[in-house]
Amino acid sequence: MNTNHYAKLTRRDALFGIGAGLGSVALTSLLQAAESGGAKSSLPHHAAKAKRCIFLMMEGGPSHIDTFDPKPELTQRHLQKFKRSGDMESAMSSGERYFVKSPFDFIQAGKSGADISTEWVHLKEMVDDICFYRGAQVDSVNHPTACYQLNTGNRFGGDPALGAWVNYGLGTLNDNLPGFVVLPRTAYPQGGAGNWSNGFLPADFQGTPLRSQGSPILDLNPPEGITRERQRKNLDLLSMLNKKHLDARSGRSELDARMTSYELAYRMQTEVPGIIDLEGEKPATLEAYGVGNAKTDAFGRKCLLARRLVEKGVRFVQAYAGNWDSHDYIAKAHGSLIQSVDQPIAALLRDLKERDMLKDTLVVWCGEFGRTPDNGIRSGSQSYGRDHNAKAMTMWFAGGGTKAGHTIGATDEIGAEAVECVHHIRDVHVTLLHLMGLNDNRLTYYHAGRHKQLSQFGGQVIQELLA
Repeated sequence: MNTNHYAKLTRRDALFGIGAGLGSVALTSLLQAAESGGAKSSLPHHAAKAKRCIFLMMEGGPSHIDTFDPKPELTQRHLQKFKRSGDMESAMSSGERYFVKSPFDFIQAGKSGADISTEWVHLKEMVDDICFYRGAQVDSVNHPTACYQLNTGNRFGGDPALGAWVNYGLGTLNDNLPGFVVLPRTAYPQGGAGNWSNGFLPADFQGTPLRSQGSPILDLNPPEGITRERQRKNLDLLSMLNKKHLDARSGRSELDARMTSYELAYRMQTEVPGIIDLEGEKPATLEAYGVGNAKTDAFGRKCLLARRLVEKGVRFVQAYAGNWDSHDYIAKAHGSLIQSVDQPIAALLRDLKERDMLKDTLVVWCGEFGRTPDNGIRSGSQSYGRDHNAKAMTMWFAGGGTKAGHTIGATDEIGAEAVECVHHIRDVHVTLLHLMGLNDNRLTYYHAGRHKQLSQFGGQVIQELLA
């Protein structure tokens, strides 16, 4: 186990014994903050290029072929039928198939000449700040397992999420906010909250889901008539009882985390509402993010909130958009989805850049897999969509030490498989940690008889992505 983290955890456990109540926990937090210069952060393993990360999760599997990886060959093969036989990744890829050209036109945008479909009206203006990567691969074509692998490194769930590892490794920059925040859709992604779980790490490293409208956390604020003073006394009593429970059950991290979460929630009551409330933003800023526009409001709020959260010291923010699972009618489905996220994402990048934050904020855009150049003939009809593809996908990075204005890697002539600068998703994880100053081989936690790490079995930094 990493000795630095062991020392941090045992020190915190010992400090819980100083007093019985949450009041003493608050004092402990203040003492730790003073000792560390303001917040409970940890030193990185090496010099970090990124202090924080905003992860834009396009759930459902966006098509690389219709966004950032044009395939003219598919125009020549459009509607050509073939029958796939042999080894299949899934039943959906078998049987009679036909090739599908992209319904969208492509341009080469910016000084970098990056390939981008014309549906990205706003993002095309920011391509010179983006590093497009076409070489990533995953292992699964099923949504839950692919989401788990993308988020945790493990297809079967139960392991810590990427944000939880970052939270564990670096700590928080603001004691009044969680280190790892999730902005989900109304419907949780396939696999549910396991996508931002703490796994086998102590429970207080898990992601905290916040709603972008209304109360950020249901029942965060006390009922009407309950003063802060009375709430303090109630929490102190509860902490005393939990402390006695913990003393009799040493080593139960979830009990420790429960006490910590109560105290954090108490502090969040004063900070979170101000962050969620966008009324203080300039009208021009709200307009830039698409807040107030029916098409872009939902994701625009998430992107603006993500900027506000990292600005206030949150290490890792993950914002979900979807559903990109376009098996049928991809022109309508993907076209609508691109319109809903295009303006907000472009505004986020521009806003971070204008605030001089993009250089040390890593922005990641991806889904859990890519999509096929072909589709199945179902019920004797052709619907121009695409199935799941684990062997080819496009993701992109901006800021945080990545190579702006470059396109790295390539897929074959029809977009079926990555063929250049090919890396498993574990290498993407290792690279992300590296940019944030963390070494995957040193960021370990002893569990079930071995030292575990995000990459599962080790990985390598994708040097081509680094500036």
